[in-house]
This record gives sequence, structure tokens and C-alpha cells, in this order.
Amino acid sequence: MSNHSHTACPGQDNPAAYSSYDSVRAVEWREDRVRLLDQRRLPQHTEYLSCRDAAAVAQAISTMAVRGAPAIGIAAAYGVVLAAQQRYAFSSATWRTDIEADIAALACSRPTAVNLFWALARMQAHLADITGDPGPVLLAEARRIHDEDIAANRRMGELGAALIEAGSGVLTHCNTGSLATGGYGTALGVIRAAWAAGKVNNVYADETRPWLQGARLTAWELVQDGIPVTLIADGAAAWLMRQGEVRWVIVGADRIAANGDTANKIGTYGLALAARHHGLKFMVVAPASTFDTKLRSGADIPIETRTPQEVLTLAGQPVAAAGASAWNPVFDVTPAELIDALVTERGVVLAPDARKIAALMGV
Repeated sequence: MSNHSHTACPGQDNPAAYSSYDSVRAVEWREDRVRLLDQRRLPQHTEYLSCRDAAAVAQAISTMAVRGAPAIGIAAAYGVVLAAQQRYAFSSATWRTDIEADIAALACSRPTAVNLFWALARMQAHLADITGDPGPVLLAEARRIHDEDIAANRRMGELGAALIEAGSGVLTHCNTGSLATGGYGTALGVIRAAWAAGKVNNVYADETRPWLQGARLTAWELVQDGIPVTLIADGAAAWLMRQGEVRWVIVGADRIAANGDTANKIGTYGLALAARHHGLKFMVVAPASTFDTKLRSGADIPIETRTPQEVLTLAGQPVAAAGASAWNPVFDVTPAELIDALVTERGVVLAPDARKIAALMGV
């Protein structure tokens, strides 16, 4: 059993030390285009896509070149900027009508991540009042969405880390770091902050089949930032808990219903069940933009199902018997009663329920 130890506490005396564990950016605006770190190519290749129109951004989202709910929303916001610039250049009289097709294409790129629709709604809210070139106004709003996400992640990192006891081992699932957000990360942001504060001894990451976001992305991020990480097969998580190596399971979210039920990467529900059985704490970390209070419970959350080939193959190579079928839901729903702490930039909700979330969201 790996036993990485960390006893220094750089963040306690120097808040700037937290920044030393934050070196990755997956989405950037560069002059007249959106620059996306192609997450399908990691960790073997660090390559960037240069998106010059909304269609390219929508394609990058749907094909998983950019993924993670907050990052998808930010990329889509920049996609609206690209669409507005091109539509206005073509026709300054009809650009508001013409851009609707681009926004619809962006909205169709992924169905579960509510941050996508939240970001598009924020961008659309500015359309009616713009006079002249829409580019500067919309770019300023997209940059605000991006900057607010990073600030929210740092705040969530502080709040979540405060819940973690010194000497803890933590387990995370999928990727919730800078690659999945504007920067710093949600669940991984909490882990970064807790590591900087000297509270975390061991960081374990599920490999997260079938896209291996834990193996390819989370492990890569932590290595980039000098945080030791131990990778495990998804099926090893419960046994790891049984060994006493973990105190907290810390995950992100793609959509949270009004009662606290949470949709996240497939496999999260099983981790929550195993954590409850072993007496461990289960933390969900997500910004307020991830809440969909129009949905009463997790039963109302749309669950994306992707092609069976993602399960039947690995890196393009067949791994299953010819003729076998596969079921490939991308997300599952963890009931609120299995969640010990829900961390947002607005505050921490312990043992979340509909009443507490309504108070948090002001609804």
C-alpha cells in the first residue's frame, strides 16, 4: 500500500503557496479564438485546439476534447463570442437572429451538465441591449464567467479543506481539477488546498472507466503540480476503504437537484454507498451554477448515454468478446442522504436536503 506523506504546511503561513499547486488551464481566450487543451490526447500528448467558430467549440464539447461541467460552460460562453463576432461581421442588422442557431448547437453538445445552459443563458441575457459590435460586451461577460469560476473554486477549496482532519487520506473520482473548470478545480481544488495546508497524507484517484479521466487527467494534473497521487482501479475503491487508508471521498457534480440529489460521473453512487458502509465522509464540491432547483430530485436529471464502443474498446482497441453488447451511462445519481457535506462558494451544507438547499440558493 502506497504511503505518501506530507508534513509541511506551506499554505498556513503563506496564502500565495496555494497557487503553487495550480499550473494548468484547459480553456483560454487568445486574441480572436478559443484555445482548448485537447483532453483526449492527455497524458501522452499535450496538444491544443484552436476554435475559431461556435461549431468548433460545440464539436470539442460533444467529442470530449473539453469536459467537466464548469469548463464546458466557460468554453460555450466563449463560443457565443465567436458566433456573435462572425454573425455581426456578416450582417450587422440580423446578427441577433442569426446567432440563435449557434447557441442552439452549443446547447445540444452535452445534455447533463447544467453549467452549459447556465452560461449560455448569461450570455443571451446581454443580446437584446447591445448596440453596435457585440464582440467586446460578450467577451467581457465570458471572461467574467471564467474569472468567477476560478474565484469560486478557490473559495470552495478553502471551505472544503477546513472540513478535513489532519493526517487524512482522500479518494476522488473522475477529474474535477483545472482541466474540468476555469482553473484550480472543485473537488480537486479542495484536495489542493488541503494538501497545501498539510492535512492530506495520501491522495487516491479512481481510474474512472471508460474514459479513464482519473488515470489520464487527474493523475496528470497532480503530477504537474507536484502532489503525489496513487491510482487505483475503480473496483478497488471499497477494499481501499476497508484498509483504513481513506477518511474522505471528495467528488464534483454535473447537476444537483433541489433536494440535494447529485449527478456525477458514473461510479460516484457506488463510492457513496461504500463510504457510508465503512463510516467514511462523502463530500460533493460544486459551484452554485451546478444547482438546478427546477428539478425536484435526482429522478428528474437527464442521464446521458454514450456509444457502447467506449466500453467495448480501450484506446481504440477491442477489449470485449466480439458480439458482446454494452450499456454506457455517463453519469449516475447519488441520493442526498448519502452526502455528508455539499461545498459551494456560497457556503457549506451539511447533510443536505431541500430546505437547506433552498436557503443556500435563495429560492
